[in-house]
Amino acid sequence: MKIVMMGTGPFAVPTFQALIASEHQVACLFTQPVRSVHRRKSSIPTPMRDVANEHGIEIHDPESVNTEESKQLLAALQPDLLVVCDYGQILKDYILATATYGGINLHGSILPRYRGAAPVNWAILNGDEETGITVIHMTPRLDGGPCLKVVRTPIGPTETTVELEPRLADLGVPAVLESIEMLQNHGPEGTPGVVQDQSLATKAPRLAKSDADIDWGDSAELIYNKFRAFQPWPGCFTHLQQHDKPPLRIILKEIRLLREPPPEGIAPGSVSVVAEDRLYFAAKEGQIIVDWLQPAGKKPMKVGDFVHGHHPQVGDRLLSESALSPQE
Repeated sequence: MKIVMMGTGPFAVPTFQALIASEHQVACLFTQPVRSVHRRKSSIPTPMRDVANEHGIEIHDPESVNTEESKQLLAALQPDLLVVCDYGQILKDYILATATYGGINLHGSILPRYRGAAPVNWAILNGDEETGITVIHMTPRLDGGPCLKVVRTPIGPTETTVELEPRLADLGVPAVLESIEMLQNHGPEGTPGVVQDQSLATKAPRLAKSDADIDWGDSAELIYNKFRAFQPWPGCFTHLQQHDKPPLRIILKEIRLLREPPPEGIAPGSVSVVAEDRLYFAAKEGQIIVDWLQPAGKKPMKVGDFVHGHHPQVGDRLLSESALSPQE
């Protein structure tokens, strides 16, 4: 098949590499434009650009793929199939119609669960013990086409998004190749795959920085799941309120879950244990053991260095952003 690859992030890289190495012809790559880094003028290429440049594959990066210009470009290429993964844009029906077989999309969940931009994050956040990948035959409905291939895998009890996403990306490679073969066997007018049960659909919206604010009214397990889910971005943070000091914003860099309740008299959202190299935060139904953290304006540090430098005390309060008064 003559294939146009559409992808931007690292989740798409293994599939892109496999297609290049396969019997199929990769005509070009559509990817997101290069964005500036923060407010600096410098910018970084995407991982997909690196692969395309390495293999001499033409790159197109329209601000919107759904323009007349993109439509004409794709029509001129006459692709058999669009392969979409971690692209960052939703394709309109007239873009899908430029390819003989339409498009397929590799998605990081067992659809129809977790439709949207952040399926891996939400699966971990919700404490799921299993996830997987789905290859769908694309329709204009977001992640709503029939499922061509589903592969399942367990989620480890301490596994983070950083660890799980590459595993899922690798699981998707044979699934994409098998899905292409399935489409070829059925022909352009065929309708292979299993129709999704729309009543089971759930959403996985894009994350925001505000999602990383820890609510100490949550259980220790939910806080730990949030930490695992929000790596590497947006991370998780809280504010330490010490006596006669302004609240100190701290980012949690490495933590563990302790299911034992805090000592008697220590309320959730308080420092529960302080030792030379130990710092525990009390939550509902357990505690959070802090190993590495990053105070505002400082580099990440071991908890022992933080204890020596900031002298937290048992009973010091932990505050969410929303709990801070306007004066603070």
